[in-house]
Amino acid sequence: MRHLEGRVVVVTGSSRGIGYAVAAELVAQGARVVVNGRDAAVVDAAVEELVADAPGAAVGVAGSAAEPAVAQALMDAAAELGGLTDLVACAGTAEPTGSSILTVTPEQWQDLIDAHLTSAFQVARLAGPLLVERGGGSIVLTGSHAFTGSYGGSGYPAAKGATVSLGLAMAAELRDHGVRVNTVCPGARTRLSTGDDYEAQIEDLHRRGILDDLTRMGSLDPAGPEYVARLYAFLLSDLAADITGQTYVGSGCFLGRFARPEAEMITWADHHTTPPLTLEQIAEHLA
Repeated sequence: MRHLEGRVVVVTGSSRGIGYAVAAELVAQGARVVVNGRDAAVVDAAVEELVADAPGAAVGVAGSAAEPAVAQALMDAAAELGGLTDLVACAGTAEPTGSSILTVTPEQWQDLIDAHLTSAFQVARLAGPLLVERGGGSIVLTGSHAFTGSYGGSGYPAAKGATVSLGLAMAAELRDHGVRVNTVCPGARTRLSTGDDYEAQIEDLHRRGILDDLTRMGSLDPAGPEYVARLYAFLLSDLAADITGQTYVGSGCFLGRFARPEAEMITWADHHTTPPLTLEQIAEHLA
C-alpha cells in the first residue's frame, strides 16, 4: 500500500543525505516531491535518480531555503505539481569540527542558524497559509539530539533547539486549522557522519565526558538514512492523523520521543504577602 498517493511535498535539503532518503521514500509512497539543495548539479542528479523509476515524480529547485526567493520558488514548483499538501524541512549543515562557544565566529554562527532554523522558518511561513487554505496538511521539521547539549558545539545545537521550539509553537498555532506539525531528530550514516574527522570529533567528545558510552557507540555506527526516512513518511501519512506537537528520535530501528518540557515546582509563596526570597533562601531551595 502506498500511503502518500497524490501528495505534493516540498523537501528542503533533499539533494543528498537524510533529505534525499526522505524524498526517495515519499516518491516510493506515491508522492511527488520538490527536491532542494544548494548545489544545482547535485539537485539535478537527485531529480534524475528519483524520476528514473517514477517519471514526473520530482522537480528540483536549487539554492538555500533560507533565502526568501528560493523558499517562494519551492512553493511555486509545488503549485506546478498540483499544489502543496505537505512540507518537510531537512536543510542543514555540520558545525565546523571542534567548534564551540570558545572558537565559533559570528559568520559561522550565522551560517548555522540560517542553514537549520531560518531555512525551516522561511518555508514554513509560506507553507502554513497554503495548508490552512487547503484545509489541512502536515509539516515535519528536523531537529537533532544535539539540542540537549550532548554533542557540545554552539550554532548547531542552538539552531536545532530553536527548530524544536518552532515546531511546538507551530503545532499549537495550526492545530485548529487541521495542520499537523512534528519534529524528527534523526540519526543516520551520511557524508556528514562518516570519515576520520567525524570519528575523531566523536572520540574527543567521549573523552571529555560530553558523550556517554551508548551515544558514542550509536554515533560511530549509525544505520543508513533510509531507516529514519520511514518515520518522516509516517508523520506525513494518514496513519499519523492524530499526532501533532511531538518531537521524535529515529535512528536505525530505534524510535524515541522527547517529552514536552515542563517546569518542576521547587517552592512557592504568595508574592502579595511574601517579600522576595533572599539569596540564602534561594540557595536552600535549590541545593
